Amino acid sequence: MSNIGFDKLFSEEEANELIPRLEILMRQLQMQATSLRTRIDELSVTDPSILHCTMNEIVGRYPELRSFATNMADAAAQIESFGCILKDIEMGLIDFPYDADDEVVFLCWQFGEPRVVAWHSINSGFSERQPLPGAPNRWLN
Repeated sequence: MSNIGFDKLFSEEEANELIPRLEILMRQLQMQATSLRTRIDELSVTDPSILHCTMNEIVGRYPELRSFATNMADAAAQIESFGCILKDIEMGLIDFPYDADDEVVFLCWQFGEPRVVAWHSINSGFSERQPLPGAPNRWLN
């Protein structure tokens, strides 16, 4: 069984042990993203072209936004340093490579869930996730 390019394959228990730290990091990441979006929206009133710029261009033009971008990059790097994959900041999605009967799939966690409750294939995403055995279905909506 190969890791198919993943540094780490998680057990369900290992993924769940990370949830408290991931909750803190995801909350920080979402707060920074919200603040950055709000500030960009405010700047777009007088500089509408900012809405068509890359983040590097925006930060180059408005260096005061660098701290938001840096804090987001730091939180994202911390999340990924555990071996998991940050999929979506706004939805709060993190995947964990997992060996399911000699097939690598992703355990899928969404910010707000008490533990990992679902999985999906590496070629699909959140909309196609399936419940883990024993997981309450109320978390799969």
